[in-house]
Amino acid sequence: MGLRKKIETDYKSALKAKDKNKISTYRLILSGIKDLDISNRSQVDKKETDEEDVKKLLKKMIKQRTESIEMYKKNNRNDLQEVEEKEVEVISQYLPQQLSDEDTRKLCSEIINSTGASSIKDMGKVMGELKKNNTDSIDLSKAGAIIKELLNQK
Repeated sequence: MGLRKKIETDYKSALKAKDKNKISTYRLILSGIKDLDISNRSQVDKKETDEEDVKKLLKKMIKQRTESIEMYKKNNRNDLQEVEEKEVEVISQYLPQQLSDEDTRKLCSEIINSTGASSIKDMGKVMGELKKNNTDSIDLSKAGAIIKELLNQK
């Protein structure tokens, strides 16, 4: 079953269960997917929305909510923070499991060693190698910070 179909099926289940939090989150996701369909059809090189497009959309939605959560924490808005955290929980179940900070650090270190990177100037080369095989399983913003830290130590 495709990602879109799975989301639609889960949305219908949430409707039957009358789970208001999940219903609103699924509506946001499905609305985002429809917007993506429209923008893909209106481009010069028309294309169908595929699994990768949906994954990118979901990652973007999680990133937006994570930023909101940080703002709500700073401003002591626990009510809004909880709503965003629940949305992240629902959205992230459709993406592959992300590597832990420890595993991310280990992977970054291995790639730095395999590429022979020795300074911050080599960061692009290391990030390029990292993106080649690990875009689904790694948070690239975290990885970027770790790579920068490791390269500055050299």
